[in-house]
Amino acid sequence: MRSTRFPIRYLIVILTFICTSVCYIERVGFSIAYTIAADAAGVSQSSKGTILSTFYYGYAFSQVPGGWAAQKIGGRRILLFSFVIWSLTCALCPLDPNRVLALIITRLLVGVAQGFIFPSIHTVLAQWVPPHERSRSLSVTTSGMYLGAAMGMLLLPSLVKFKGPQSVFLAESALGGTWSLLWLRFASDPPRSDHPKATAAGFGESLLPIRETQKLKADRTSQIPWRKIFLSLPVWAIVVNNFTFHYALYVLMNWLPTYFELGLKFSLQEMGSSKMMPYLNMFIFSNIGGIIADHMVTRRILTVTNTRKVLNTVGFLVSAFSLMALPLFRTSCGVVFCSSMALGFLALGRAGFAVNHMDIAPRYAGIVMGVSNTAGTLAGIIGVELTGQLLEAAKVNNSDLSSPDSWRAVFLIPGLLCIASSSVFLFFSTGERIFD
Repeated sequence: MRSTRFPIRYLIVILTFICTSVCYIERVGFSIAYTIAADAAGVSQSSKGTILSTFYYGYAFSQVPGGWAAQKIGGRRILLFSFVIWSLTCALCPLDPNRVLALIITRLLVGVAQGFIFPSIHTVLAQWVPPHERSRSLSVTTSGMYLGAAMGMLLLPSLVKFKGPQSVFLAESALGGTWSLLWLRFASDPPRSDHPKATAAGFGESLLPIRETQKLKADRTSQIPWRKIFLSLPVWAIVVNNFTFHYALYVLMNWLPTYFELGLKFSLQEMGSSKMMPYLNMFIFSNIGGIIADHMVTRRILTVTNTRKVLNTVGFLVSAFSLMALPLFRTSCGVVFCSSMALGFLALGRAGFAVNHMDIAPRYAGIVMGVSNTAGTLAGIIGVELTGQLLEAAKVNNSDLSSPDSWRAVFLIPGLLCIASSSVFLFFSTGERIFD
């Protein structure tokens, strides 16, 4: 008789979905709370850009160490550790724009702690999820980022209005603590698979020796091919696209509240549910991309390689034109539509480059994710801070921030990056496993 027990791998995917949701509620929450507090205190745009980008310095620092730790210690353990650390740090963060040093230190610590999360998630999913389910499983997991961002944009401005900016941090810490308890209670390491093909694909491989007689084999297979990873063109295709994806995402995530407030003169509190639409669109399109990708692969409509290339190219090109058109719209509806198209199709593109980590290196998915996400985090540092400098330069040149000219370069840069990076992925990526 067939067991009706809910598969553990589905529970793992659900928990990682909630994990990414909470992480992005935190990121959007800080952007909203700090923007409101800093604007009230008269902080300059360049100073705002510096504080908003501080998180990404810590985040970049811990990406590769996070992948290494997940590989050596286990993604499940590292994921729990990182969540506990950032939740505690977030609870202690003082939201006073005049206490710059304290803000920088706490944001660095939150960034370092969260930098362990996505390499750990990729390690966990590569162990638990069979190859034919990976696109939609990763899409479900990463779509949590966008649902979290959407919920943050919808609910947190009202929380700031009624309870003050500091209340956002306490709410985020409570969410982080609750998720940590759920993960501690329900998550587990996968059973080691006895099927050779499954093990070769990374499925069911715990990456940790479980018996003394297996220690020699485990030590031999745990050698990470660093040189091959850094010299691989398919890895660099992922890295370039990860950089571009996060450049566009982080610029919009951190500066869209300012664009609504200063560029369009609309209050976030008065915009209602429309302000969450760009991130809700990402949630929808991320899952659509995963379903389409797995359908194409399982039905053999396209090869894995061509499936990744088609979805990545379509997603990034539509996003590019949407980003470049965004400053032409001067109504909230037009900007919401354009930013929704840009972020939605970026999320569709994740079914190309993001899943590709597990295609080419299932056994080292966390490591490769750590490498590519470091590039994505550098994009956050560069994009968020550069945007602040561009806007400050516009003010120095006596240009009103409500003018489209002040924002044209802000959105043109990620648009051009999308076109360039999609070309790189089209020429150099592969869906074949290249790391044993």
